[in-house]
Amino acid sequence: MKPLLITAGEPAGIGTDCILRAWQHAPELFAHCVIAAPALWLRERALLIGIDISIDESADLDCIDCSDTSRLHCWYPLTGNIAISPVTPASPSPATAAAVIGCIEAAALACLNGSAAALITGPIEKAVLRTSGFLFPGHTEFLAHLARERVALAGNQMDHVMMLASDQLRVALLTTHIAISDVPAALSIDATLDCMKIVDHDLRKRFAIKEPHIGLCGLNPHAGEQGHFGREEIDILAPAAAQAIEAGIRVTGPLPADTLFSAPQRRHYDAIVCCYHDQALIPLKTLSFGDAVNITLGLPFIRTSVDHGTALDRVGSDSVSYTSMVMAIRMAITMVTLEG
Repeated sequence: MKPLLITAGEPAGIGTDCILRAWQHAPELFAHCVIAAPALWLRERALLIGIDISIDESADLDCIDCSDTSRLHCWYPLTGNIAISPVTPASPSPATAAAVIGCIEAAALACLNGSAAALITGPIEKAVLRTSGFLFPGHTEFLAHLARERVALAGNQMDHVMMLASDQLRVALLTTHIAISDVPAALSIDATLDCMKIVDHDLRKRFAIKEPHIGLCGLNPHAGEQGHFGREEIDILAPAAAQAIEAGIRVTGPLPADTLFSAPQRRHYDAIVCCYHDQALIPLKTLSFGDAVNITLGLPFIRTSVDHGTALDRVGSDSVSYTSMVMAIRMAITMVTLEG
């Protein structure tokens, strides 16, 4: 197996804590993992939280043998181009932004050129990254941009999908980081159909689900109640579902959101497509807070991520949960294995 690359994200946040504690409690998971970050960041954090570990660093990914899980292996390909600035825990600095962005980009390109099998990302501090010209709402959009530049994607209205998954639920988003007032105008038949096609394709290819069943969530209360509370279900979601069914995709909906996530209902679906961010993440995090994985579908490589932010108030403390990082690594390994 090619190496799985883990980016630490914001070095002042808990990303490095999560990597170190994941290694401390499940070192066997790191037999195929390389950390795409300066070793200095992890060494300093290991000292702070009291983890005794050796950490190597190389600028050449091909020279790293990560089979020795008694230590962590870092790949920092930006040596000589971007200086490694000191990190003050819990105090993000624009001085580290270029290195953070550069590590994410280098890791994504390694996945795109076949040097790495998957990408696992730690949480970023987006406001700080914007000081270095990072113009994307988040990881998902940035990685899709890099893929579009180098790979001929399908050319659909929607070519990537944000999914979050846990043992209890998988949710996929039609819209991501936009104001809720902008959601209705952002919905379209084509984008909804493209989203369901991507979800269906990746559930088959990367989750080994032979006949996925997708639930489509309505936008309005009671899924619009035949147009009394809005027409998005009639004009957009239902036609998209009909076209998906014609294309051989097993989909049911649009369905009312207030009952769709109940235990008796959600068990019928391999994934639920939601219209906006909180419609998906409130039930997901209520059921599985800290135990879910963020997955980007539709990319030409596998990308998983933790389901939490930088948690600056917990940096260096014993209250940092490493569970989502462990699950993100496990999910990436499983997806790589299933994809073959």
